[in-house]
Amino acid sequence: HALLHWEDFGAGNAHRILARYQDECCTFNDDIQGTAAVVLAGVLAAVRLKGERLADQRIVIYGAGTAGAGVADIIRAAMVREGVPEAETYSRFWAFNSAGLIVEGCDRIRDFQAPYARRESEVAAWGGNPHRLSLTEAVTHIAPTILIGTSARARAFTEDIVTAMAAQCERPIIMPLSNPTSKSEANPADLLRWTGGRALVATGSPYDEVEFDGTAYSIAQANNALIFPGLGLGVSVVRATRVTDGMIYAAARALAGLANEYRHGAALLPSISNLRYVSSTVAMAVAQTAMDEGVAEVHPEELIRAVYERMWKPKYPELEILDPISAVLPV
Repeated sequence: HALLHWEDFGAGNAHRILARYQDECCTFNDDIQGTAAVVLAGVLAAVRLKGERLADQRIVIYGAGTAGAGVADIIRAAMVREGVPEAETYSRFWAFNSAGLIVEGCDRIRDFQAPYARRESEVAAWGGNPHRLSLTEAVTHIAPTILIGTSARARAFTEDIVTAMAAQCERPIIMPLSNPTSKSEANPADLLRWTGGRALVATGSPYDEVEFDGTAYSIAQANNALIFPGLGLGVSVVRATRVTDGMIYAAARALAGLANEYRHGAALLPSISNLRYVSSTVAMAVAQTAMDEGVAEVHPEELIRAVYERMWKPKYPELEILDPISAVLPV
C-alpha cells in the first residue's frame, strides 16, 4: 500500500522508468506528472478565464526535457478529453530543445520528444536553417496563444518575443517556469508591462505582487506542492493500486477550479498558504476518480469525512519550564 514517489531522475531515465513501472505498481514521477498537472491546472484556469477552449490553443514548449515534455503530454491528453482526435493534438504544439525548434532530422532528439517533431516542409518557408530555428522565428510564424518555459535559460522570453506574441493574441498565456528565480525565462513585472497588463502569468518561482496601471496582479506559482500532497492523500484514502492518467487529470481539474475568476489580477492558482484546503480538494478528486476507474481497494461511504480523517493534524504539547537555565553553559 505504498505510493512510490520518484524525484529528480535525469531526462534519459525518468520517462523510461515511469513507463516501465506505472502499470505494475502505484508509482508517480513528480518531475513529469506533478509539474505537468500543476501547469495544466494553470492553463485550464487561464483558458477558462479567456472564455476559450483548450483545443483551440497553439502552444510553444520552450525546453522540452523531462518536465516540458510531461507538460505537453498532459495538455494533449486534456485536449483528447475535449474531443480532439489524438493524432491531431500534436499539431497544436511546437517544442524546443537545446538546438532549437524540434524538427524531423534534428540532432539529439530523445524518444519522448520525437512525437512533437515538426516536418521540415512545415518550416521551410520560414527561411534559414530548419534545424536551428529560434524562438523569435517560431513566435512570429506560429502566433502562439500559450508560451511555456522549462528551459532554465534566464530571460529567454525577451521583450521582442513577448510583444510579437501579444500583437497576435489578445490575452497571451505566458508561463516562465524555470527556477530558481535566476533561471526564470522572464520577470512577471516585465511580462505585464510589455503586454499592457493583458498577459496571464504563472511562474515556477515565487514572485511578489505586481502593481501595473492601478491593478494589483497576484502572480501564480506553479508549485508541485499544490498537487503531490493531495494526490498522495487521495491514493491513501482509497488504497489505490495505481496512479492513472485520469487521476492526474482530476487533480489538475480540481486545482484549476480553485482559481478566482472574479477579481481582475487574481492569481491563476491558489496560494501555497492555503495548502491544507488545496490538498483536501485535490485528494477528493483523485480518490473519486480512483473509485470510478476501478483501481481503489477501499470505497468510503463518506469521502469528505474519510479525507479529513486521514489528514495529519499537527498537535504540539504545551511545555512548562520548571527549572529555567540561569547560567551560560561552557562551549
